[in-house]
Amino acid sequence: MSLKCAHIDTAALDARLLLQHVLGVSHERLLADDLPALTPGQEADYQELIRKRGAWQPLAQLTGRREFYGWEFKVTEHTLDPRPDSETLIDAVLEFVERGTWNVEPDNTLPRTTYHAPRILDLGTGTGCLLLTLLKEIDNARGVGVDISEEALNVARDNAIRLGLQERALFARSHWGDSVEGKFDIIVANPPYIPTHAIATLAPEVSRYEPRLALDGGEDGLNAYRAIMPQLPLLLADGGIAAFEIGMGQEEEVEKIVTSYELRVAGMKCDLGGIPRCILVQHSS
Repeated sequence: MSLKCAHIDTAALDARLLLQHVLGVSHERLLADDLPALTPGQEADYQELIRKRGAWQPLAQLTGRREFYGWEFKVTEHTLDPRPDSETLIDAVLEFVERGTWNVEPDNTLPRTTYHAPRILDLGTGTGCLLLTLLKEIDNARGVGVDISEEALNVARDNAIRLGLQERALFARSHWGDSVEGKFDIIVANPPYIPTHAIATLAPEVSRYEPRLALDGGEDGLNAYRAIMPQLPLLLADGGIAAFEIGMGQEEEVEKIVTSYELRVAGMKCDLGGIPRCILVQHSS
């Protein structure tokens, strides 16, 4: 099967990446002249991957990995594929951390990471990419990732081990914050925000293969925000920040939900396309 015949826009790139995966070599090594020919087993594996990609199965599911914020994460059919849009949340949180806006003793002029070990909560953790990236970027932070899917939690635990973060990250099953105790300085979430009726219109890689639980936000795409915001005043520490990914055009409706629960919108951050992608939330007082 030809990926071009399947109308895969990135046919040549995907074919090369799948070949790299089968051979277990880098791009530079692939371009070398002395690569051995594929063994019969490798040829069969490669053709099967091409067939699956031609049926629009996501490349990350076929290779089992995806780069996010410079780190490599394991991906399976049980997890949402980490996307560049979600890196906006990481940028927003790190900017907040660098401003040192927590009112913490003894010296509020020091960088946040030098005098207080922030606690991080990732709601609907999936691969764990948000929590684990923040733990990589904030040296002394510790965190908890929760998800309703035990399969996703297993992937997140594997990723924590791969990144050497298993001592700083805990993963547990919970429907949003239902089973979470304590307060957190940083809360992040990329909840499902696609309206149910719109899922069928998404790219085939998404609509056919990504877990519907991670996509379906209900009739208007906002069900998860309505579930999370009432929990937030009890979970968010004073002076802390919560960062939520939102869909295109959802900022005004999400802001209405936020302000209904003793919370305020502390800012918005756009993705590289200029679309409001992250809403920042704090206690209203």
